[in-house]
Amino acid sequence: MHIIKDDLTGSEIRALLETHFAGMLANSPEGSCHFLDFDGLNAPDVTFWSIWDDDALMGCGALKELSPDHGEIKSMRTHAEHLRKGAGAAMLAHIIAQARERGYRRLSLETGSSDAFIPALSMYTAHGFAFCPPFGDYVEDPFSCFMTCEL
Repeated sequence: MHIIKDDLTGSEIRALLETHFAGMLANSPEGSCHFLDFDGLNAPDVTFWSIWDDDALMGCGALKELSPDHGEIKSMRTHAEHLRKGAGAAMLAHIIAQARERGYRRLSLETGSSDAFIPALSMYTAHGFAFCPPFGDYVEDPFSCFMTCEL
């Protein structure tokens, strides 16, 4: 597996993100979905990566700067053909390492609360994330779970 900084122009990554957007909307009401669209993922405060096995796209993830010492994980997604191969864990480890390198003291995330998000919640918990109150501009929402990890 190798991780690259991605400019979101490739057809494979765009298709994976379209699947990601549709999956979020299928499992949470639109007003409770907080994913970044293509423009949001290309914003100056966001770095986006994709993970590959040779020429096969395995997944993606992004890091958004909330403040000089706080980052947020965005758009973590593993391609359906590569589930349970370690791509999600590898991307999460990469994002955590990047957050530390930037000097962030805390890394947070928002994800869904339905059963569809149990695998993601389990992975985040296994990597040291704990449930927390809403952060940044988020508000309490029964369809959201908020997690954070002190770095």
